[in-house]
Amino acid sequence: MNICVYGASSADIDSTYFEAAEELGKLLAEQGHGLVFGGGDQGLMGAIARGFHARAGRIVGIAPTFFDQPGILYPACTEFLFTETMRERKQLMEDRSDAMIVLPGGIGTYEEFMEILTLKKLKRTDKPILLFNIDHFYDPMVALLEHTVAERFMDRSGLTLYEVAETAEQAAEVVRRWAEKSD
Repeated sequence: MNICVYGASSADIDSTYFEAAEELGKLLAEQGHGLVFGGGDQGLMGAIARGFHARAGRIVGIAPTFFDQPGILYPACTEFLFTETMRERKQLMEDRSDAMIVLPGGIGTYEEFMEILTLKKLKRTDKPILLFNIDHFYDPMVALLEHTVAERFMDRSGLTLYEVAETAEQAAEVVRRWAEKSD
């Protein structure tokens, strides 16, 4: 499977997040999966790419041309694709992937998660989605989605559109299960 991974570009976060993202990259590459990601060298994007690279995994970076500046893009991608806009980037990432994993991140990562979740709710995609809840980062997001259901802004089926994993091992096991179903 080709796994699209969304995540932080910030380098100013706790090492716990970097360690978990890199470990997940190693585990997924060992399972034979490929990475499709936003192409960043920093933050959790860089960490997961380094994990894939450490296990000789296939890495596809996708970024808008305005990111093509020294020190911004991960230099060891197997393939790198450039787009003109962020919207084109997200579409190409989705098109090149079989499933999505959402690492901790900021507003860009939230936007990517909400867009793919919305597309799944509208039956515009059926690709699996996983929130990688490193150190309980996504507990507030999960609580917000549950609150959204409780207040009837979304029906309960919305909570079945994604899965949550707490560790790299759990996340890799979810992906292994997805891959078995897709065969």
